[in-house]
Amino acid sequence: MRAHYAEIAAMREHIPRLRSGLQYLLQEEGQDLVEYAFVIALLALGATASLRSLAGTLDSTFAAIGTVLATAA
Repeated sequence: MRAHYAEIAAMREHIPRLRSGLQYLLQEEGQDLVEYAFVIALLALGATASLRSLAGTLDSTFAAIGTVLATAA
């Protein structure tokens, strides 16, 4: 039970830092937030495109391995 209270006390120490971080984000200008959102969207688009390419490569590689295993058996 005491460990539980220690965890709660540790969380209470972090709450002011979280609150100040959120206040900082809310004080940012709208243009900055839009720019951050744009950068995140570009990163997500790049990750999606690269994963689709990787999926196609993996699919063809596993198909080739399956063919080799089927002919070897």
